[in-house]
This record gives sequence, C-alpha cells and structure tokens, in this order.
Amino acid sequence: MKVYFPGRILERHVGGNTTYTRKVAEGLTLQGVEVGVLPYSKSPVLTMAKESLAPLILARVGAVIHYSADTGPLFKVSRIPSVVTVHGVASRWISTARTARQEAVWRARVKRAISSTNRVITVSRSSADDVSEVFGIERDRISVIPHGIDVAKFSSPRDLSDSLQAMIPAEFILYVGNIEPRKNLQPLLEAVESAEFKKLGLPLVVAGKPAWNFDTLMKQIGAAKNVIHVGFVSEEDKIALMQRAQLFVFPSLYEGFGFPVLEAMASGTAVLTSERGSLKEVGGPSLKLPDDTLGRDCILQGLTEALSNGDQLKRCAKDGVGWASRFSWDASVAAHMDIYRELIK
Repeated sequence: MKVYFPGRILERHVGGNTTYTRKVAEGLTLQGVEVGVLPYSKSPVLTMAKESLAPLILARVGAVIHYSADTGPLFKVSRIPSVVTVHGVASRWISTARTARQEAVWRARVKRAISSTNRVITVSRSSADDVSEVFGIERDRISVIPHGIDVAKFSSPRDLSDSLQAMIPAEFILYVGNIEPRKNLQPLLEAVESAEFKKLGLPLVVAGKPAWNFDTLMKQIGAAKNVIHVGFVSEEDKIALMQRAQLFVFPSLYEGFGFPVLEAMASGTAVLTSERGSLKEVGGPSLKLPDDTLGRDCILQGLTEALSNGDQLKRCAKDGVGWASRFSWDASVAAHMDIYRELIK
C-alpha cells in the first residue's frame, strides 16, 4: 500500500491540519506503509492543477490519495481511489470565519473535492453533522476519526528556549493558535486589558502566527499592554509554555476538533474553553466559559472565576491528563488504514 498526501500540508506548517497529516503519515510509516507526497507550488492555482493531475501519473496499484485538508481535486479521476478529510464548516454557525468571497471559493472547492473522491472523513461528530448538512451528503458516507494526542510527549518536562525565557514572566495565562477572527481573540484581548483583570498580575501570552483576516487583531495585540505576543513557536517551546501557564484559555467561536485544548490538557495545565463546535466533545473536564455569548464580559468572568479557585485549577489539570490520554494516534491511524484497505480492494 502507498498513501499520497498533499505536499502543501505535509511539508509546510499550516496549523492543526499539518499536525494531523504528519501524525497519520508517521503512523503509516511505522506500519510499513509507503507515504508519498503530492507536488505543490508557491502558486495556489498551480498547486490545484498539480494535485488534480497527479492521479494520471502516479503509480496505480495499491495506491490511495488522501486529501487531508478540506480541499482536493478539481475533477474525478478513477485511476486511483481517494479520500478527503473535511475538518469542519465554521460558516454554518458564524459569519466571521472568512469573507464572503473566501467562503464562496472554499465551499466550491470542498464540494468539488467531496464529489471527486471516494470517501469523506471528519474529525468529530459535530463536524460530520456540519458537513452533511451544508454539503448535502448522507451521514453514513462520512467516517468520523478523532485525532490523537501524544500524552507522553506533552507531559515530559521541557525547558523554554533562551529567547523565550527572557520574554516570559514566572506566571501568565496562555493562548496558542492561529490569529484569525474565528479564534475570538478580540474579546479575549479586551478582557485581559481590563482594569479588573490587570489586578491579578497575569499577562496573556499569545503564541501563534497571523493566518487570515488578521489586520485588526494584530493592531490590537500590538497596542495591548498586558499581552506578550511571541509569534509562532517551535514544538518544544509550545509544550514548555503550556506546562508553565497558570491557565490555558481558548474562547474559539468554532472548532472542527480543537488540538490546542487537548495539548494543554496533556501538558498538565488547566484549560478554560468555549463549547462551540467539537469543543463539547473534546473539552471533557476542562473549565467552561460561563455562557455562549463569548464576549468580553463572559471571558473576563470565566478568567477571574477560574483563577480565583486554586483547588479547581489543580483538579482540572489532573483530570485533563487522563482525558487527553483517551485520544490515541494509534487508533486514529488504524481507522485510516481500514478505509485505505477498503478503497483498494
């Protein structure tokens, strides 16, 4: 068996989609499965063309193409079976995920990918419901395969790099993720900039890179006095930050899965999160924001209540490690292999 993944996802870091693709590819390699890479280019148009034409030139026997990040081929080619993973449909619930034009292009490409591949995978039950509803496909055509978490990796003590050590105080709260409207950073920033929160003496550390529609957020981050933006960090530094944070906060408006929540739990840190999208499934024993408005006052209340109860934070941190251990990459890889085998029969 040989499984091909998009090079644009596997070889560049584009957030959780890259983590997912790399972990599945690594797991397949350990099982003796050959992993191939679909060609890509700096030009999105050329990349689409290369990925769509790849089935015409790749080896056919025992091969599967896995389009692992929502979009896939522009047309169906029957020479090689293929599968697409659609991670979620944020726009079913919120209007700030993308501009109208971005959303129209994304939906058109996902619809084409679904119709051009043999199977659809999603990463949570809520995402499966969204994909079924928005794209009009039967629920039983969708396979739900949750991601895994390497608890040993996140729980093993890590040191901060020298550059970050100089920037980070002894106590802080933490957000890790892309900088984009869907992550709901604007009211989080407003909450930590409030006089009430500043009395706690805890800055917010933001570890993440601008993703899209980020201009306003970056200006807000730059002007904030109680925020330390460290940009995109290495995996080692990400884990070290999570292990040191007094609280990990994740007020997202929508998640298809929610890697950072489980990563922080596996690191032994208490988590405060929304319950939007898949976070109801993934959040487990995490602390929840007090209501679904997810505005400044809601987040401020959630932060102050969480940080004022040390026993609750300790209990949440302890329970989170056990919860995260339920999410296994071995199980995820095995479920993917079952689908690949079915497709190449």
